[in-house]
Amino acid sequence: QVIKCKAAVVWEANKPISIEDVEVAPPKAHEVRIKIVATGICRSDDHVITGALVSPFPVILGHEAAGVVESVGEGVTSVKPGDKVIPLFVPQCGECSSCLSTKGNLCSKTDFGPVSGFMPDGTSRFTCKGKVIHHFIGTSTFTEYTVVHETGVAKIDSGAPLEKVCLIGCGFSTGYGAAVKTAKVDPGSTCAVFGLGGVGLSVVMGCKAAGASRIIAIDINKDKFPKARELGATDCINPKDFKKPIHEVLIEMTGQGVDYSFEVIGRTETMAAALACCQCNYGVSVIVGVPPSAQKITFDPMLLFTGRSWKGSIFGGWKSKDSVPQLVADYMKKKFDLDPLITHKLPFTKINEGFDLLRTGK
Repeated sequence: QVIKCKAAVVWEANKPISIEDVEVAPPKAHEVRIKIVATGICRSDDHVITGALVSPFPVILGHEAAGVVESVGEGVTSVKPGDKVIPLFVPQCGECSSCLSTKGNLCSKTDFGPVSGFMPDGTSRFTCKGKVIHHFIGTSTFTEYTVVHETGVAKIDSGAPLEKVCLIGCGFSTGYGAAVKTAKVDPGSTCAVFGLGGVGLSVVMGCKAAGASRIIAIDINKDKFPKARELGATDCINPKDFKKPIHEVLIEMTGQGVDYSFEVIGRTETMAAALACCQCNYGVSVIVGVPPSAQKITFDPMLLFTGRSWKGSIFGGWKSKDSVPQLVADYMKKKFDLDPLITHKLPFTKINEGFDLLRTGK
């Protein structure tokens, strides 16, 4: 049965999102149709609108969500109608080299790199006004109903509050995992976190959970400092308050640089600064923010020659299908709190206001 519902469609770059009536086709074999209950707004969605992240238009964005399974295609065994689920923008097929490796989590079935904007079979489940609408990284959650592949959905605790655990679909897991899983922050270490949005604050939470003794939070918006302190930051600094480059400030503050640094903005200048501010021999710097498609980075290779490690982290290094249900279970056991990461709740029709709040740092 085709479902007619409301969805937020982006027809072209740099234009407001349009709430439209769309048709959502039934799931094919090994696909799952989900009723979306709650979805977060992430900077990566905005990167598509501004053209910094290249994805075909028209498109239904959104990738951080939670919902309930409405129907399943033939051959689906891991979920059934009525199950509470989180869609996974990094799927877990269990068969590719990354899924089979203990070191990897970026499943080859993901729609990253050159984004196709389609389901794995090369087609779309969305139409609007007679036009095919593209999917976004296999999830497309800015709609009342979406279709995902079975490898890209995780069944979660039936008691979980969907309007909170939706953050485990991207922001929280990405930041928290970058600290505890990718960097493997150790007790007593010093950390620097560049960017204090929802993901950056989740990095702060991860550093604190890992036992870091000093967590230096960096942002040009000082309004973000109280929340960062509440979640575990020991120092908060604004690069605009200094005449010298921020990496020099951090080296002075710590004596020799931080043990771990995290770039959670997606800017090449801050990526270079985050690398330069970590200890010259055993410092680890992790890129968490999505880099802009068109830019290249220039840095002094001596920074790496002396021993620093520069790493990327996608979805916090978690194997999605295995880890998301476990993270939800940990949330239910109060191992971490998601409330501080939720600043506003808006009705779906006010999605453009949500993006305005994101862009103004609120």
